[in-house]
This record gives sequence, structure tokens and C-alpha cells, in this order.
Amino acid sequence: MQAKKRYLILLSAGACLILLFCLGGIQVPLSRRGPSRPHDRRLSGYGPGARCDDLTEHISPRQKRDANSGLYTGKRCRMESCFDFSLCERNGFKVYVYPQQKGEKLSESYQNILSSIEGSRFYTSDPGQACLFVLSLDTLDRDQLSPQYVHNLKAKIQSLPLWNGGKNHIIFNLYSGTWPDYTEDLGFDIGLAMLAKASISTENFRPDFDVSIPLFSKDHPRTGGEKGYLKYNTIPPYRKYMLVFKGKRYLTGIGSDTRNALYHIHNSEDVVLLTTCKHGKDWQKHKDARCNKDNAEYDKYDYREMLYNSTFCLVPRGRRLGSFRFLEALQAACVPVMLSNGWELPFSEIIDWNRAAVIGDERLLLQIPSTVHSIHQDKILSLRQQTQFLWEAYFNSVEKIVLTTLEIIQDRVLLHTSRSNLMWNSLPGGLFTLPQYSTSLRDFPFYYAELGIKPPSKFTAIIHVVTPLVSQSQPVMKLLVAVAKSQYCAQVIVLWNCEKPLPAKHRWPATSVPVTVIEGESKVISSRFLPYNTIPTDAVLSLDEDTVLSTTEVDFAFTVWQSFPDRIVGYPARSHFWDSNKERWGYTSKWTNDYSMVLTGAAIYHKYYHDLYTTYLPASLKIMVDQMSNCEDILMNFLVSLVTKLPPIKVTQKKQYKETMMGQSSRASRWADPDHFAQRQTCMNKFASWFGAMPLVHSQMRLDPVLFKDQVSILRKKYRDIERL
Repeated sequence: MQAKKRYLILLSAGACLILLFCLGGIQVPLSRRGPSRPHDRRLSGYGPGARCDDLTEHISPRQKRDANSGLYTGKRCRMESCFDFSLCERNGFKVYVYPQQKGEKLSESYQNILSSIEGSRFYTSDPGQACLFVLSLDTLDRDQLSPQYVHNLKAKIQSLPLWNGGKNHIIFNLYSGTWPDYTEDLGFDIGLAMLAKASISTENFRPDFDVSIPLFSKDHPRTGGEKGYLKYNTIPPYRKYMLVFKGKRYLTGIGSDTRNALYHIHNSEDVVLLTTCKHGKDWQKHKDARCNKDNAEYDKYDYREMLYNSTFCLVPRGRRLGSFRFLEALQAACVPVMLSNGWELPFSEIIDWNRAAVIGDERLLLQIPSTVHSIHQDKILSLRQQTQFLWEAYFNSVEKIVLTTLEIIQDRVLLHTSRSNLMWNSLPGGLFTLPQYSTSLRDFPFYYAELGIKPPSKFTAIIHVVTPLVSQSQPVMKLLVAVAKSQYCAQVIVLWNCEKPLPAKHRWPATSVPVTVIEGESKVISSRFLPYNTIPTDAVLSLDEDTVLSTTEVDFAFTVWQSFPDRIVGYPARSHFWDSNKERWGYTSKWTNDYSMVLTGAAIYHKYYHDLYTTYLPASLKIMVDQMSNCEDILMNFLVSLVTKLPPIKVTQKKQYKETMMGQSSRASRWADPDHFAQRQTCMNKFASWFGAMPLVHSQMRLDPVLFKDQVSILRKKYRDIERL
């Protein structure tokens, strides 16, 4: 009997313990450290409200990842579940920035982000037209120890009338968490908003919803941005060092494991990995036996010299997953060797990082030297070239980073017109291949060689007319006839920008190709670059009414363009220069060996640039051009050089071309007018200011028909009219 009683007592006590355990009255830690945050307790199953069957229920890795984040309520958000597409159907993809609230200070970096949005074609000042909303409250730095930290952000955001739980909002963030654990918690619930975040982990990244952005410094330029450094020391592909790093060696806490182990592969020869213990006020408290030696070695090397003279640059994690080293390596054409497990790389949704970086594993640090040594020099050169493309296409300014973020979201919203992987990962990049124009590679001027096809063999001539038609002997009549005789001409469009009424059809000469006369929109000069539906060909021959060209010259220019379909090819060339005395850009029309512009008064280019001119450029620049009736040709040259990173192509002409064009009354008065010339000087600097840099590229190359000479009779030469000088 006594044994039975003891058995019953033990059974009852065990049942009570199990009941208390299931009700949350007793908590047993899984480890000595135990769960440190509420969401860790929920994950372990020992938090309040856990059921007994929760303890044995199988949890998949994905469920565990989703449950592991109590950072915000919209952890499982995707575009289809947390984004209202109907807001984008009425007015397209438009972005609204909240007006800045009184007393709220913005960091320079966040002000640059907002300015980039407000200066883009996506911006709208009307929230009723918006598809996406951006806070005017600074969310970039959510480290509570930072002077840039904004307090009471949760209450401020919740009080916004358009917040709507965060739906259709995007929040930009560079830093989150603080010492000692540096979590990705922003300190407020972002609700259903998207995150454009630096140093975001794959664990917390919501695919096709969030955007991983690079960590950039406060000194990162807002617009323009410096070019990459591949042009220096390009060949041979190997540099002085094979692999380098110079930075802090965290003695304790997050990020210390990897950096503390770097000395194992440092050899002071081709692998130079330098760390210093000197960071933080109390670094000497944690100082170890290696610190003095490390600090002395660290001071011997110049970081910039190492960066520009190394083939590979190690990019280990810092306290957070991202690092400034990432962008620095890209710019320096030093192939990044990523050593930050779990980091969702910047713009991973669109960029194929295997073409520009080496993705390492922190657990296999000792294998890194042998890995980079085994990469063939052809592959190294390819990787370095891709770093330069990516740097200049998406990363070299705050504006590029912001626009890339918005373009990615636009592709999600307008999925049927989204860009292909090739468009994002090859020149000129996704920012300059507008999906509204086409989603087919063959419709753009950049991919003919990639697709193995040749440009179509026809062009459309657009003659810009601003003077009344009073005589059949006017230059425009002779020009129209000469152009129409070209074997490559498909159609002639006369753009009537004259204030006088359209002439009757019989006033125009009879030609073998169709001639269409259309009135310019508002009779402004920019209307010559509108994307008219009446242009059936890829190539556009842009002409001023007083241009003098022979049919042979037209044919020769077009055949040259077929070899350079992404550039402006034409006759009248101009150049720019830096005036050091006045500290501004200058414009010159002197006939020299050097040029950087081919004016659109006699030039051929791809019709896609009409779309880009109309859509990409801000209204302010086009308004300025229209008000002056000047500089539209300069602006088009700026745009094309910005996209291609290349100069235009000048073709040579008969000697009479220079003399005749300068002798035309309508043009001579403009070219000789000091005000006209001064306006063009002003335009150069206004345009350079908006672009953030000077995109024009100088060249001395001229293509001459004499190069086409062959050992046959003069009667069989293709361009014999031009050869007679």
C-alpha cells in the first residue's frame, strides 16, 4: 500500500508540473544564455500561451526564419499581400514625399535621398496621384547612441493621416540596432511598409518586397558621382597585391570572429590584411598580445594605395553585415571578396553578383587565398570590368541608388513591362532602358551586337522648319529632295514649328518616298525630339531647315551609323572645355581636331533617344531650352554621352559644307549673335549642374570616305562625290 501511495503522489506531482509547464508557469532555458528577447521566447515555445503540442510540433526552416523576427508585424509581406496596386493604375508609378514637419531635422544623407526623389520623373506633389509614399521623418540612423537618432518616431509616424498601417510606403535605413547586439530592429513597427535597408540579412529580407541597398557615407555625392578607376592600370589584370584589407579588428562582440582570424592568411607580401585594435574609448581594456604588432603594421600602409593596387579586396562584415569597403572596392575596380555570411547583397533582385564579386564563406576563411589565386586572368578582367559598370550604373551617387530602388519597385508594380536580367547587368543598365518604350532587346540601340543582328537599313528624316515657305528655291526644298533620293530613306517628316499656317501639300516637291508634314507641339524647339508614332524606323536623321547635304553625304553618314547605332553620328561638331579663370564650363565652335558634340542639325541617331529625352530629362531643363529656343542639341548630346559613356562620331564632308552652312542667312545670324553664344555657355553649366558631372567625352576620330577607296575605276566608287574636294 505504501508503495502505491508513493506512486500516486509522484504521478500527481508530475501531472501538476506538466500542467504548470504548459501554462507557462515554469520556464526552462534551452542554454545557459537563454532567450534574451520576447520573440526568442515565443520561438522556443516556452513563452506565455504555449501549448503542449507546440513542443513536439515540427518547425520547418522557413517557419523558424519567419517566427524568428518580431521586428515588425509585416514579416510575411509580399507585393501581392501588402501592396495596393490600384493606387498605381490611375496615374502610373508616382512617388509622393511627405512635407517636412516643423522642428524635424534631416541628416544630409536623408535630405539627398528626398531631393533625388523630388528631382526624378517619378515625383508627384499630389498625394492623390501617388502610388508610393516616402516619409519626411529621418529613418536612416536608428542607432540609439547616434546623434542622428530621431526620438518618438513611432508616435510621429502613427499620427500621419496617410500612413494606413504602412501600406504603399517605403522606409530608407542605413543603420539599425545598437551596442552590443546590433539587431535589425528599427525601434518602431514599420507595419506593411517596404524597407530599403543597408546591411539587411537574408533572414529578415522579404523577397520581392524589401530592397537591399548599399551602405554609403555622408560624403557620397548626391548626383553625378566619380567614375571608376579601371582605366588606370588595366593591363595586365594582376596588380601589386592579390588580396588586401585594412580596417578595425573588433576584439569583442559581433563581427569580431572573422576579423580576429584574418592574421592567419596575412603574409605581408601578396595577401596584406591589416587590422588595428585602436577603436573605441576602452580598447586597451580588451587589448590582447597581438595588438601592438597589429597596430604597428597597420600604420605602415596607405589604404588608398593598397586599394588601387590590389586585384581583390576583402569585404568582411563589420558590426553590421554591410561595410563601406564594398562601394570603395567597386569604384577602385578591386574585385570584392565578400565575407559576410547572411548578407542580402545590394540590389540582389536585379544584379548578378557572381559576375562582379567573389562570394566567400566566413567558415572557410583559410581557403580564400587559394580560391582567388586560382581565378584565371581573363575572368579577373571580366570581373573588374563588371565592377566598373555596376559602380557607374547604380552606385556612384545617392541619386543612382535611389532611382535604382524606385525602378526595381516599378518593375514589380508593372510586371508586364519589367526589364530583363540582361538589361540590368549589361551596358547601359536598367536606368537607361525604359520599359515603357519596349521590353524587347532588339528595340534598343545597345544590344544589336549582343543579339548578333544588324540595325535596320532604313532611316526617317525629320526636317525642323521655323521659317515661312516663300520660295521653291529655299534651302529646305533642296535638302528635302536630296534626302529623299537616298537609297536608305524610308520617309521624310517635316516638323512645322513656324508660326505661319501649314503650306498646302502641292507646295512641297514630289519625291519617291512619303513626305509627312506635322505641326510641332506648342511650336517649341523640344518638339523635334518628341517620340512621334509616325517614325517607322529605328534610325532618325535630324536636320535643320538650312542644312546643306548631298545625297551621297547622307548615305555615307547612315552607313557609318549602322556601325555605331548607340551614338550620334553626323557632321557639325562642337566642343566643351573647362575655363579655369571663370571656373565654369565653356562652349566652343572653333574648327579644331578635338570635338565632344555633334549637333543635331545634321545627325543620325536611334529613335529611342527621343523617348529618353522626353521621359528621363526633368521638365525644368526642357522648359529652359524651349524658352530660349536654343541648346536642345547640346542637351541631347549630354544625354547620349551620359548613357553610352562615349563620344559622338563625326563624319567628314565636302569643303563647301563649312562655307555654305556659315553663309546661310537664318543660321548665320544666330551663330554670329553674341547672346546666342552666351546662352549656349549658360546651358553647358546648367546641364552639367543637373547631371552632377560633365558627361561629354572628347574625341579626335573622324570617319572619312577616303577610307573606302579601292583599286577599281573611279566610276565604281561608292562616295566619289564626297571625295572630290
